[in-house]
Amino acid sequence: ARRIGFSCLSWRSAGPCPVPRQRPAVVGLALLLGLLLLLVAAVPRRWAAPPRASRPDDRYLARAEELTATDTEDSSLNYGVVVDCGSSGSRVFVYFWPPHNGNPHDLLDIKQMRDRSSRPVVKKIKPGISVTAADPEEATPYLRPLLRFAAAHVPARKHKETPLYILCTAGMRLLPERQQAAILEDLVRNVPLEFDFLFSKSHAEVISGKQEGVYAWIGINFVLGRFDHEDEEDAVVTVALGDQGKSLVRKRTVGILDMGGASLQIAYEVPDSGAISSPQQEEAAKSLLAEFNLGCDVQHTGHIYRVYVNTFLGFGGNFARQRYEEHVLNQTYVHNRQHSQQTGMSLKMPFLDPCLPVGLEDTVVRGGQTLYVRGQGDWQACAKLLQPLLAGSNGSQASLVGAYKAPIDFSNSEFYGFSEFFYCTEDVLRLGGQYSAPTFTSAAQEYCSQRWEVLTQRFRGGLYSAHADQHRLKYQCFKSAWMYQVLHEGFQFPLDYPSLRTAQLVYDREVQWTLGAILYKTRFLPLRDLRQESIRQAHASWLRLSFVYNHYLFFACILVVVLAIVLYLLRLRRIHRRQLRAAQHTLLWLDKVVVPLGQGNVP
Repeated sequence: ARRIGFSCLSWRSAGPCPVPRQRPAVVGLALLLGLLLLLVAAVPRRWAAPPRASRPDDRYLARAEELTATDTEDSSLNYGVVVDCGSSGSRVFVYFWPPHNGNPHDLLDIKQMRDRSSRPVVKKIKPGISVTAADPEEATPYLRPLLRFAAAHVPARKHKETPLYILCTAGMRLLPERQQAAILEDLVRNVPLEFDFLFSKSHAEVISGKQEGVYAWIGINFVLGRFDHEDEEDAVVTVALGDQGKSLVRKRTVGILDMGGASLQIAYEVPDSGAISSPQQEEAAKSLLAEFNLGCDVQHTGHIYRVYVNTFLGFGGNFARQRYEEHVLNQTYVHNRQHSQQTGMSLKMPFLDPCLPVGLEDTVVRGGQTLYVRGQGDWQACAKLLQPLLAGSNGSQASLVGAYKAPIDFSNSEFYGFSEFFYCTEDVLRLGGQYSAPTFTSAAQEYCSQRWEVLTQRFRGGLYSAHADQHRLKYQCFKSAWMYQVLHEGFQFPLDYPSLRTAQLVYDREVQWTLGAILYKTRFLPLRDLRQESIRQAHASWLRLSFVYNHYLFFACILVVVLAIVLYLLRLRRIHRRQLRAAQHTLLWLDKVVVPLGQGNVP
C-alpha cells in the first residue's frame, strides 16, 4: 500500500518531533536586553555632575605676591576708582578685581591696579579740595587731573561700568555744611558731563572720622586675609549675633592703632558688646560702635562685624609735644612765682627737660614768653610727667583715660600699630615688628640717657634708619615715652601683651583706607555674578538632564522593540507547535482510514 506523506509547516525539515531552533535566538536576545539595562543604569553615573575639587585657599598670599602689571586686555576684569579728598591734598586710587568666584561667603578679590612698570596707579595733587570752598564751581576742575589720570588707566570699554567714589575727609569736615553741599553738588552735576564712570549722588560724600576708621580696619584685615573664613589655620573667636543668644566661630580679626602728628585712632572688633555700666556709656557706645555686613547677602551672618572706632584729637605725637611744652611752661612760671626763682628764664638757669636727650638745648616760645630748656634724658621721669596729659584739657570728651572703650579680650586678640607706633620703635631703636614692652622700655631708656653729641654722631655714621632725621633724634625720647603711656596707661594694654606688631607696610604694601572703602561700597556687586553663575549652572544642568532623559527614552524604545520581537518569536513558536500537533493527528488518522488499492472494484 502506498502511504501519503505531508510536510510540516515549519522552518525545519519534515520530521515527527523536531527540536526547536528558536531557543539560541531567545537566549541571545535576553543577553542583549540585560546589557542594555546595565548601560541604562550606568548612564546617570556617567553624566552626573562631577564633585568640585578641593583646593587650598591661598588668595591672601597671592595678594601679597601680586606685584605684576595689571592685564588690561583681560575683558573679565572689573575696575573701581576712589578719590581721597584730604586736608592737605587729594589722591586717586584705581582698583581692579576678577569676577566673583560664586561662593556667597567670599568677598570680591580687590587689588590695587599697577601700570606697565608694575607701579601702583595713584596720583596726588595739592592743596586740599577745601580751597574751592569760596568758589564751589571750581571743584570739578580741581579734580579733573586726577579723574583724567584714572580714565587713562581704566580701559575705555570699561568706563561705563566702573564705579567712581569721591570721599572727602578732615579738610572738608572743617567747612560749614552749606559749603560742603555746594562742592558736592558741583561734582555730582559736572563730573558725569566729562567722564563716563558710574557716578551718582551717593558716590560723593564727606565721611566721618568713624567711617574713615572703619574703612581702614576693613582694608587691613582684608589684606591680612582675616575675612577668609575657609582658612582654618589662624586663631578664631566666638562672635555674638544680636540679642537672640546666637553665636558663630570664625577667624579672629586684628585691631589697629594709628598715631599721627595731630590725632590718635584705634579700631577693633568687639565680638561681644559687653556690659555697659551707665546711660552715659550706652550713649557713647552708640556713637563709637559700628555694626555692618560685608557680605553680599544680608541673610548671611558670616560677615557681620561690630567694630569700636574712636579718634582722639590732640593725642598725636607732635600735638602731644605742643601740649607738653605748654604744660611745662605754665607750671614753671607758677613755680617761679611761688618760690621767687628764675628757672628757665635764661640759658644759665634752663629748665631741665627729662624728655630731651642729655645736653640738648632748646627754647619754648608761647604767647610772647620764652622758656629755655636743656635735655636731662630721664625716660622714667618723662613718662611720669606725661601721665596727666592722658586726661586731655577739655574734660572727659578729650580724655583718653576717661573715654568709653569697648572691652578688649587681651588673651585672644591681635593689634597692628601704624605711623608713630612704627616710627617710634623702628627709626632709631630698630625694634619694629613684634612689640615687647620690656625690650622697648630698655632701649628707650638707653637712648634717652645718651648725650646729644653721641646721638648726632651715630646718626652721621648711618646707625639709624634711613627715615630718621634731626627731628626724630630730637623728639624720640619724648615720643617713645608718650607712646608707652598711651598704650599701657591710656588703652590699658598689659605689659606682657604678646600680640602687638608695629608696621609701616602689610605684605610689603602700604594699605590705604580707600581699599576698605571700595570693599564696603561694592559689597553687593557679587550678587550680579552669582545670578549669572546660577543661570549658567541651571542651563548646564538642564542640558545634562536633557541628555540623560533622551538616553533613557532611546533605551526605552529599544526595550519596547526587543520585547516586541521576543513576543513575536514566542507567538511564532506557539503557532508552529500547534501546526505540528495538527499534522501529527492528521497522519495518525490517515493511517487508520487508508483503503488498499483495488478493494473497492471487486466484482
